[in-house]
Amino acid sequence: MPDSEDFILETRGLTKEFKGFTAVDDVNLKVRRHHIHALIGPNGAGKTTVFNLLTKFLIPTRGTITVNGRDITATKPAEISRMGMIRSFQISAVFPHMTARENVRVALQRKLGTSFHFWKPVSSLNSLNARAEELLHMVGLDHFADAVAGDMPYGRKRALEIATTLALEPELMLLDEPTQGMGREDVERITQLIRKVSAQRTILMVEHNLGVVSTLCDRITVLQRGAILTEGDYATVSADPRVKEAYMGKAA
Repeated sequence: MPDSEDFILETRGLTKEFKGFTAVDDVNLKVRRHHIHALIGPNGAGKTTVFNLLTKFLIPTRGTITVNGRDITATKPAEISRMGMIRSFQISAVFPHMTARENVRVALQRKLGTSFHFWKPVSSLNSLNARAEELLHMVGLDHFADAVAGDMPYGRKRALEIATTLALEPELMLLDEPTQGMGREDVERITQLIRKVSAQRTILMVEHNLGVVSTLCDRITVLQRGAILTEGDYATVSADPRVKEAYMGKAA
């Protein structure tokens, strides 16, 4: 049996109710350290609500959340990020009027704790350029360093968002629909990028593209109506008739 220290993130009885509607129902989730773990399920299954609970954008009605054995159920979102748990969103969250390099520098500045030193000259940030360019290289954006983020192709914006996430040196990355709205070429690029950046990190992702899930994920949790339907590797969950029924509306 795995030791509890093998799990970086755990929830126990995690529940969220909205005026009588149960969006997340008694979810017991365990995310193993250095794994890529997916949350999947049909629309309305509660995947994004679980993410919002984990990152404290929502407060649980009941249940507990622990990270590295520490109870974070009542912890504020900013403190969660300082603990090394960083989330990306379904919609690309970059500063559109800044260059790719400047976006990454902002994230690096936050890590240094100098985010609010407004009186310092812009040139004081030049010391961060080398690390920013390392991160841009890591995500395949070498040639986009001086590109304005708002003008970049959608898939490249998502890669930039991953670079800014990496700038915060996360131990646990939560990726919310990282390939949503992408064509095949961008999906393949982001899939390869996620695999690359997962080294020595843990990734929990919500993902609708089962091809991506089957390629990347060590473990999959299937949600239906806010509750865990089943868990396992891709071969196990894809063969489960309950999963087929949840996605297709009838047993296969």
